[in-house]
Amino acid sequence: MTEKLAGHLLVESLVAQGVTHAFGVPGESYLAVLDGFHVHAERIRFVTCRQEGGAAFMAEAQGKLTGRPGVCFVTRGPGATNASIGVHTAFQDSTPMVLFVGDVASDTRDREAFQEVDFCSFFGPSTKGMAKRVERIDDPRRIPEYVARAFATAMNGRPGPVVLVLPEDMLTQAVDAMALPLPRVEPVETWSDPGSLRALRELLLKSERPFVIAGGGGWTPQAAQALQRFAENWQLPVGNAFRFQDTFDNLHPLYAGDVGIGINPKLAARIKASDLIVAIGPRLGEMTTSGYTLLEAPRPRQKLVHIHASAEELNRVYQADLAICATMNAAARSLEVLAAPPTLTWSYWTTAAHGDYEANLTPQDLPGDIDMAAMVATLQRILPADAVLTNGAGNFASWMHRFYRYPGLTKGHKTQLACTNGAMGYGVPAGIAANLLTGRTAFTITGDGDFLMNGQELATAVQHGGKSIVVLLNNGMYGTIRMHQEREYPARVSGSALRNPDFAALALAYGYVGVRITRTEEFEPELLAALARGQGTLIEVILDPEVITTRATLAAIGEAARINKKS
Repeated sequence: MTEKLAGHLLVESLVAQGVTHAFGVPGESYLAVLDGFHVHAERIRFVTCRQEGGAAFMAEAQGKLTGRPGVCFVTRGPGATNASIGVHTAFQDSTPMVLFVGDVASDTRDREAFQEVDFCSFFGPSTKGMAKRVERIDDPRRIPEYVARAFATAMNGRPGPVVLVLPEDMLTQAVDAMALPLPRVEPVETWSDPGSLRALRELLLKSERPFVIAGGGGWTPQAAQALQRFAENWQLPVGNAFRFQDTFDNLHPLYAGDVGIGINPKLAARIKASDLIVAIGPRLGEMTTSGYTLLEAPRPRQKLVHIHASAEELNRVYQADLAICATMNAAARSLEVLAAPPTLTWSYWTTAAHGDYEANLTPQDLPGDIDMAAMVATLQRILPADAVLTNGAGNFASWMHRFYRYPGLTKGHKTQLACTNGAMGYGVPAGIAANLLTGRTAFTITGDGDFLMNGQELATAVQHGGKSIVVLLNNGMYGTIRMHQEREYPARVSGSALRNPDFAALALAYGYVGVRITRTEEFEPELLAALARGQGTLIEVILDPEVITTRATLAAIGEAARINKKS
């Protein structure tokens, strides 16, 4: 045999990059690639998903877990537009990912052929678009080049998504049977210059109230361990950026809490009172900065050191006093050897920051027969230490943000998969991907609105031998929107009420075990049973609609809004 299909060479190129799983929904536009997955089934697994949005979320979760690009395959037009939600998530979360899109044949291009979309315009690269790079492979002999470049682009600098467009006729062309993929590419480390490190040390020495915010993409267990040593050497309080709560160990005495939605008011005040913010990795987006109020844009009142892997991100939103372009592994390893003085003046400041975090773990009294804080405490006690916890978007996630203590990357595993772009429907497919990829326990918390965005992927788990534990909080509404309505338009409900299916029966139909609980004490035995059984489990929790946040009821929010409107 002297020739092979270009689609086969594409699959071989993925194997060469170390890809073990590719997620997708099949399409006639890339049948030659599907045939390649059949030929190489012993080396790479194609996970057939039920909707392209779910497939793209699984690939994004793969990128978060492995640090290498998650891989997703979809067909043109509706398939690609469905998958765009995962691309946007990967962009805002700084997650490496490659989306392969089967496209119209070359001889029908630019005629508005069946399902044709201009993908360069649609995914348009830039911080106003969705992808770092969008390319089209017209010559099958260049497949290895394009795949290797896509992986390098996705990992280097600020990690993110790349889109490769695959014309249908290109994939069916013959290439030399001896054509080989390019070798596996590794991300390039960017090191901070010695002068910047000296300047950072001087800023620390002059500070009285320093604070570290860690997060963003590109972290490894080794980088997280180096960050911890840096914080210990300088006795610095550390907060994790929005939905990067496993960057720094939440059980560490230097941990000050998560800097995101529903932030501890005392932590918010502390950040504002700080005289030096050292931001390591996050892009300092709207959620991490509480709408650009914790740090005022473009020029914060605090001194700001911003360390980021992308030079384009530095000084884009915030004008930093010191901007350092470095990847997280390199930055943390440089910081851990930064010599600290024998004595430091801010020990009380650091101790008080951790004390505020500990105090915030004490819950407020809320109505109803379900105590969510107690249920999170049960999760903390019973889930394996290396469990992967996932969530999509909704007020339900605030219980995990506030009360769950993520052990952190320092222990060797990524334990949180959550989307910073607030995409509903992320948690269920992310949990399934985590279990399929790692075999570890995958726990998902979701809401009634969030679940029905991608609940169909339970069928994917069952088909491919995976399982997850899904806790679904059912309060009969889009809770976040209802909360905002009560703040802005008290007692004027519109569009946020939901009439739901029988979620336990729906889970059973997919092949999961489905149970419903109405009281807190019912949760622990159901969780233990879910951990013990060989199939996935959905636990529906009937939650009082008044329990809308971890701090206040819906009625209290509405009453406060009415008082404010009168005053």
